[in-house]
Amino acid sequence: MSFNELNSVEHYIVQQLSGINLNHRNWADEQVPYGFQWVYIPASAIARGVNEVLVESELREALIRINPEIAQRPERADEVIYKLRTILLAVNQVGLVKANEEFTKWLTGEKTMPFGENNRHVPVRLIDFDNPQSNSFVITNQYRIHHHETKIPDIVLLINGIPVVVGEAKTPIRPAISWLDGAHEIHNIYENAVPQLFVPNILSFATEGKDLYYGSVRCPLEFWSPWRLEADEDELVKKMGLSKVGKELTDLLHPKRLLDILQNFALYSTDKKKRRIKVICRYQQYEGANKIVERVKEGRLKKGLIWHFQGSGKSLLMLFAAQKLRRMPELKSPTVIILVDRTDLDTQISGTFNAADVANVQTTENISELHDLLAKDTRKIIISMIHKFRDARPNMNTRDNIIVLVDEAHRTQEGDLARQMRAALPNAFLFGLTGTPVNKADKNTFWAFGSEEDDKGYMSRYTFQDSIRDKATLPLHFEPRLVDVHVDKETIDKLFKDLKDEAALSDEEADALSKKAAKMSAFLKSPERVQTIVEDIVKHYKEKVLPHGFKAMIVAPDRYACVQYKEELDKHFVTEASKVVISTSANDDFDFKQKWAIDKSQQEKIVDEFNDANSALKFIIVTAKLLTGFDAPILQTMYLDKSLKDHTLLQAICRTNRLYPNKTFGRIVDYFGIFDDAAEALQFDEESVKKVVTNLQVLRDELPKAMADCLRHFEGVDRSLDGFEGLEAAQDAIKGDEKKDAFAVDYKYLTKIWESLSPDDVLNPYQQDYKWVSQVYESVKPAGDNIGKLLWFRLGAQTTKLIHENIHVGGIDDLEEFILDAEVIDDLFHNPNSKKVKQLEKELIRRFNKHGGNPNFKKLSDRLEDLRNKAERGLISSIDFIKELCKLAQETVQAEKEVESVTVQKSATAALTELFLELKTDQTPAVVERLVNDIDQIVKVVRFPGWQTTASGERQVQQSLRKTLLKYKLHKDQQLFERGYAYIKEYY
Repeated sequence: MSFNELNSVEHYIVQQLSGINLNHRNWADEQVPYGFQWVYIPASAIARGVNEVLVESELREALIRINPEIAQRPERADEVIYKLRTILLAVNQVGLVKANEEFTKWLTGEKTMPFGENNRHVPVRLIDFDNPQSNSFVITNQYRIHHHETKIPDIVLLINGIPVVVGEAKTPIRPAISWLDGAHEIHNIYENAVPQLFVPNILSFATEGKDLYYGSVRCPLEFWSPWRLEADEDELVKKMGLSKVGKELTDLLHPKRLLDILQNFALYSTDKKKRRIKVICRYQQYEGANKIVERVKEGRLKKGLIWHFQGSGKSLLMLFAAQKLRRMPELKSPTVIILVDRTDLDTQISGTFNAADVANVQTTENISELHDLLAKDTRKIIISMIHKFRDARPNMNTRDNIIVLVDEAHRTQEGDLARQMRAALPNAFLFGLTGTPVNKADKNTFWAFGSEEDDKGYMSRYTFQDSIRDKATLPLHFEPRLVDVHVDKETIDKLFKDLKDEAALSDEEADALSKKAAKMSAFLKSPERVQTIVEDIVKHYKEKVLPHGFKAMIVAPDRYACVQYKEELDKHFVTEASKVVISTSANDDFDFKQKWAIDKSQQEKIVDEFNDANSALKFIIVTAKLLTGFDAPILQTMYLDKSLKDHTLLQAICRTNRLYPNKTFGRIVDYFGIFDDAAEALQFDEESVKKVVTNLQVLRDELPKAMADCLRHFEGVDRSLDGFEGLEAAQDAIKGDEKKDAFAVDYKYLTKIWESLSPDDVLNPYQQDYKWVSQVYESVKPAGDNIGKLLWFRLGAQTTKLIHENIHVGGIDDLEEFILDAEVIDDLFHNPNSKKVKQLEKELIRRFNKHGGNPNFKKLSDRLEDLRNKAERGLISSIDFIKELCKLAQETVQAEKEVESVTVQKSATAALTELFLELKTDQTPAVVERLVNDIDQIVKVVRFPGWQTTASGERQVQQSLRKTLLKYKLHKDQQLFERGYAYIKEYY
């Protein structure tokens, strides 16, 4: 018996959750082992039609069982079901997230109906959270559902007849197929084709038996997360493969866990584009928040320190913990105080809470208001600032159900804040969260939050390595540049000897420090040095950052240097390309204030503009502001020219490690010399932190081996062979999925190194080989966009540019020249020639792809696929293969003629759009629509009847077209200009 996704992964999931082994013939007669809470029922035995999402008979029984008011009059159950059906039907109008949000309110018991005495509204419960065992938990597979079309998800879990989890299993034996292919199916196919099924959804998961990832409705695939088991010493878990996934699955999908996630760890928020999104916890947030809750419930230890690495979601962890604490009846309506650093108050934390519509949240900025709230015994979530406790008097409130969560807890060492906080709230629980590990030297932080009972003083740890492994954050690379402008290390040490920690310095304090170090300041801000650095930044940005669509931050030594950088940068970019974000004070020069002062709302606007991929703003220039609590995933490169140490350094560089589409790492370009000794720069006890940044030298050293590993797949292949034959030979060397996938693994590693280093001179000797393997990779990549998304990925900007510069391998150009008409087909039929047959095959595929949306061409494409399969398996003679191929070609030519005859005269803009899309490469900006509209507008203005026949008319139109292309940096593409002009001539 062979392995496939059904008998290996799908049946394994069913067995793990229900104890039933569907690979046994007589599984229906087997006794279910004790301890399983999911009951397996085959989809065919579930009482529902293919168009129905809910198992209404099951749901009706549950409503009567759980709600006494409905039990008195069972027909009331139908009223509730009618309401639920309405939400399911509304999904097409309101969208999946809003429909899911509305249904979740019913699932969590927030909705009421007039079923009480005298029509009093009472809560309706679809699920019994108090007695979970009184719910029905059913697992089924191959669950057929029809909406726009019929789909059959692999695994569906139902609670009381409501489908709350959808799972997709993929084959474990094909290297290129991964969990991502299953996730793609759920996110891109099922959620669009059968959205009703996902209206009640808590979460969806995908696995190929090696990794398990889960996500909420409409969650982009890059934000799906793994579910890990903390502190599980079981050797089985350490083994890769099914046993690991089995343990993770049974843990994540345990009914108790699932109900906890539904009630306390899912929220709805509004993103920057005003879209509704659903957020569910990552495992480290679930584990961290629950540890806080358990400690408060137990009441024995009054403190705890949580270290979760920068960017791994601490704001959400606090939000989940605060929500759950507030909902716990045994805590008698507690007060949860969230204390943030002064610079972050109105950024990440309150932004997260406000966007998520969390109930009963109050933000306060002054100590007397905080004092009043506590004195009045306010029972809410209060967000305030750490340093307000400087003035706090002892015993402000002695209640023991006050829970304080302190963000960036390492900063409380400033002015002994921790002790004042403890004196003011003597019986409160104090939990410190930090994104950087705490040095043992920070006695205050450990005294305030670290418990002796916790391992190494931490109640919960989520390190840099964990965060990268789980793809919660990206790795960081650093590049020392222009070593001759670096600052001498001894000078720095001398200057900053008296300074314990620069983390808390405001802009003004940083200025004052620079003044003390006048010599140093003169060196750092000498116009020649700034000019040299800016020229280098411009070159680096244009080569390494801009092509990928990312943005950058410049960190200058002080506020005046920020202005210097801005003025210098304006010589190379338009003024709108950069903005300075600094604070000004009453003591500042009037003109300086006039020009550079920005208020809070202006700063927010700048941050929003920076986060908008289409805006002109490419650089933010700062010295102290936005180095902490600033979340801009599009920021990929930080140009650093300032001395930062320890926590501040780690927090600052981690601005670049957030996830963003097609971003594979964050980059720090060091002009100051901080990383001349990286371990020195990050002086922490934790070994793991010393590995935070990867020096590009390491990647340079790995390049030769990575290239050799790639080329090893093509031993004996003549790489100097041009055109069609060259490609054929390369493809023959990696015939079969296994060889192709093995090549893809090595190529993926090589391209990561290449994209990180490009355009480093060290790549020059490898340029030809890299271009060759890249073109081979492109030629064998599966056609479907959902096959092996992890392995067969989209090529990076640098690689694509290289491939497009001058294609000489694989005859990617040659194929275009193959003319397909009756004469060629007839000639081929009488004089079979393997090269021509192969060319015809390739040309047909190209034609079918061109008419992708047309069902006639889809049928022809399927016939070709079937024909190729027969030939590969030896079921058809070569002469019959050629006959069939020629027949297909004739039908294709005929089908194209029919398409042409019914094609209506296109509008001018439609024709231009099609042209640009056809010629578009990865280097073409994603602005086809704007480009076409610009051309359309300009040409309409300058044209006049009969302009095509006059020299001046032609000249004016050509100039207009050139200007427009120049705006989009496409003016050098002669082919684009010529074909664009030909289209304009024809259509205007």
